[in-house]
Amino acid sequence: MPSDPKFAKIRAALDARRSQHLYRRTLLADSPQQPHMTINGQAMLTFCSNDYLGLANHPEVIRAFQQAANTYGVGSGAAHLVNGHSRPHQQLEEALAAVTGRDSALLFSTGYMANLGVANALLTSRHDVIYQDRLNHASLVDAGLLSGAKRVRYAHNDTTQLQARLQAQTDPNVTQLIVTDGVFSMDGDVAPVTDLARVAQAHQAWLMVDDAHGFGVLGKTGAGLLEAHGLDQDAVPILMATLGKALGTAGAFVAGSQDLIEYLKQSARTWIYTTAQPPAVAAATLASLQLLETESWRREHLHDLIQQFRQGAAQLGLPLMPSDTAIQPLLIGSSEQTLTISQRLAQRGLLVTAIRPPTVPANTARLRITLSAAHSTEDVERLLDALQQIHPTVPTTP
Repeated sequence: MPSDPKFAKIRAALDARRSQHLYRRTLLADSPQQPHMTINGQAMLTFCSNDYLGLANHPEVIRAFQQAANTYGVGSGAAHLVNGHSRPHQQLEEALAAVTGRDSALLFSTGYMANLGVANALLTSRHDVIYQDRLNHASLVDAGLLSGAKRVRYAHNDTTQLQARLQAQTDPNVTQLIVTDGVFSMDGDVAPVTDLARVAQAHQAWLMVDDAHGFGVLGKTGAGLLEAHGLDQDAVPILMATLGKALGTAGAFVAGSQDLIEYLKQSARTWIYTTAQPPAVAAATLASLQLLETESWRREHLHDLIQQFRQGAAQLGLPLMPSDTAIQPLLIGSSEQTLTISQRLAQRGLLVTAIRPPTVPANTARLRITLSAAHSTEDVERLLDALQQIHPTVPTTP
């Protein structure tokens, strides 16, 4: 076995990752998802979770999960089109459609599966075209790759370049799909969705927004980036969002017109040919949606924490990337230095993930700091104090 060339090749790839400071390791949690956790046997204050509203360990969400498990069991047992579609699934789809102001919604097991399912259902010819923001999430990139359609990328948030590339397509029979993150997961900035909607309508292209990091957090009621910009399903025909971030559970959904959702039920292979999520997860998500409505203070507190952190970072001269969302990337550049700072924070009991290529472009390694409504102002001050002590750009106090 040691001489097997297949294994020699993968060992060389692993060694290369280690030497380039790009090797990744799994962390072991022995506590619920919350700011103060036990990670690898150590008490840690975490700033790397996507549990933006602090709902993953909410007692009402847990109770809803337990009650539904008592009624429906643990697994759904089958795909939605067989006998795996339970009443909690149906209720959740109806609730998500209502919250987002869309005709209908369709549950997927993950956001990755939702993005792949939509792209492959709509792009049925190699002559079809998918337009991608250069900083789109891997799931959108892979959706384009697996669709077999022609792939066209445009500079980050550059609608002028996108429009020029749309104008180059002259065949009226070609399906054109524009896909973009709503909130970009590694940068924290947002897509110019109003301009994108205008461009898409002018060229009769589909527009799909992946609002995984905006849903639950942005907008007057927490319905996401599209609500914040007043864009309905005519302006943005395809809305995808995940449930494992701000809502604290698991899964994803696509929302849009009745015709779109019915078409996906007939054509989206990642929905048709997979087992439905456990009914208890759907029931827990329904509880999260209720909390989204009744506990608006969570969004308000999160906004206050974002302002506190950004103001404190500015006073220290820290090179934060421009973001008004819960994702606050601290740009370092070098993978080695980013990993070192992350490790030094961990030694002080603070968990902040080092994000390195290929997740982000070369020489843009960063600390991806994420804030949650479950954090306190004292938690944020502790992070700022630690960064003041160890970040190389902060002058040392004499």
